[in-house]
Amino acid sequence: MLLSGCGAPRCAGVDGACYTVDDGRYLAEVPAGWDGEAALDVVFFFHGYSSSAGGIRDRLWADPDASGSGRLFIFPDGRDETWAHVGSPSAARDELAFFDAVLADVSARWPVGRLFVSGFSQGGSMAWDIACYRGNLLDGAFPASGAFWEPLPERCADGAVALRHTHGLGDQTVPMAGRPIGASMQGDVYEGVAVWREANGCAAAPDAEVVEGPSTCAVWSSCSSSRPLWLCLHDGGHRTPEGWMGRNLAWIDSL
Repeated sequence: MLLSGCGAPRCAGVDGACYTVDDGRYLAEVPAGWDGEAALDVVFFFHGYSSSAGGIRDRLWADPDASGSGRLFIFPDGRDETWAHVGSPSAARDELAFFDAVLADVSARWPVGRLFVSGFSQGGSMAWDIACYRGNLLDGAFPASGAFWEPLPERCADGAVALRHTHGLGDQTVPMAGRPIGASMQGDVYEGVAVWREANGCAAAPDAEVVEGPSTCAVWSSCSSSRPLWLCLHDGGHRTPEGWMGRNLAWIDSL
């Protein structure tokens, strides 16, 4: 069900109301059958460029792997259908402060257990930034099709985060090597993974290669932080492969 916030503005294309916080709003989907007391795994899911919280909620909630997962999904709304993460062409909002405000509001409304971030495309880049700059708050991240933008962080000050990233080798919207967007530049995915290898204390070479559906995943499992790193690549373009959500939810259950 879509929960309502008193006096909150309606979101375009969405039945129900948004929760409002300083400088923004978000939608929440509470799992069916929740008893109102048990701690909930929470997944923040960030939408892509030119989308919205309502748009991604409607698409994601059509997937029973998400809607039937028993987790609380939070869908923050980007300002002007974009995000002002590090390196973005937009500077419309302090996204870390916005995340902090949404998390504080969510924590006041529901009993938060484990906390994860995810997102697609530019929303995946948001998930990378939150994992890097708020990693001490997280239990893991599973972004897709979006990584750091330049300038890449020299290090993630909050330290290690269990992270599983999925990307299409044929992606032309967010290519593996990145591309210029006006005066900004999407980052190279492999260079971004190197930042995470250092943050998690992983060796240069992965410990294993795992085939899951259409993706082949390089897996760093013996990192000194005990936080695993996965890079799952498929031959497709700017999309998530079939079964992506289910495999990622199974992964966070394994942590």
